[in-house]
This record gives sequence, C-alpha cells and structure tokens, in this order.
Amino acid sequence: MLSGMSTSAERPFKIPESVLVVIHTAEAQVLLLERVDKPGFWQSVTGSKDHPDEPLVQTAIREVQEETGIVVGGAAVPHAALRDWGLINVYEIYPVWRHRYAPGVSSNTEHVFGLLVPAGTPVRLAPDEHLRFQWLPMADAADACFSPSNAEAVLQLPNFLPARSA
Repeated sequence: MLSGMSTSAERPFKIPESVLVVIHTAEAQVLLLERVDKPGFWQSVTGSKDHPDEPLVQTAIREVQEETGIVVGGAAVPHAALRDWGLINVYEIYPVWRHRYAPGVSSNTEHVFGLLVPAGTPVRLAPDEHLRFQWLPMADAADACFSPSNAEAVLQLPNFLPARSA
C-alpha cells in the first residue's frame, strides 16, 4: 500500500486539519446542511484540506462551492464576505469517521470562518454529501447542529455580524 493512502487505495487519508464555515445572512439566518451518511445530522459547511499546503481560505472557498454551489469571489458574494473568525477547535474525531484518517489519528484541528451572503442566496447541494438544507435563526441553528463545536461557532455569530446603521 502506498504511504498516505487508505486501505481501499482509492483515495488518500483525510488531513486532520479542516474548516468550518458558518454561512449566514446579515439578519443572522444560518444555513445548515443535512448529512447523507447520517440523516438527521445537521451542520455548517465543513471540509478538510486537500493537501497540507492548501491555504485555509482556499479550503473554505472550495468547500463552500462544492457543498452549496455558492461561489465566493463573484458579484453576489465577494471575497471580503468570507472572514476567518480566528477561532480554532481541536476535537476528537467521531469513531464512525476515523477510518478516513491515517492510523493513530484521533483528533482534528478545525478553523472557523464566517460567510456573509445576501438573503435568498440560492443553494445547490452536493447530492453525495447532503440531503437537504435549511435557513434557521441563529439560536435554532445552534440547537440543530449535531456537533458541539459547530453549535458554539454558530453562537459566536453576533460577534461577527456587520454593524447596523441606526
């Protein structure tokens, strides 16, 4: 078996460094996605680096586009709408997903980003990853997240919302 390859030899092991992207509107509506492999598990956009040198911002842009069809860098969602929140979570990888990582890897480092999108932004799901999506008010979204780190990130949203003019 090649080094860095999973036992199936079809795809490399996942890199245990990832992004969590909280996609939201200025009104604190949060986009959640339901996992195909775990129906009933709702989450924000997440994903690991494709290679160790991939910049985290590129990981975030790629994952958002792959999972939702939202293109960061266009007229509707400019690059400036994506912000690194400077929050980092280190957590134990759920046992059900550990086989995706190299032997002995049990934790992941997750970098949290926020993406401000206009209300009504169309979403096109990756059917191999997600079943459904929903926009929820911040508190409801946090309650719906299966991952505690995802719920906590959603609850940080007020710290990163644009200032509203009076």
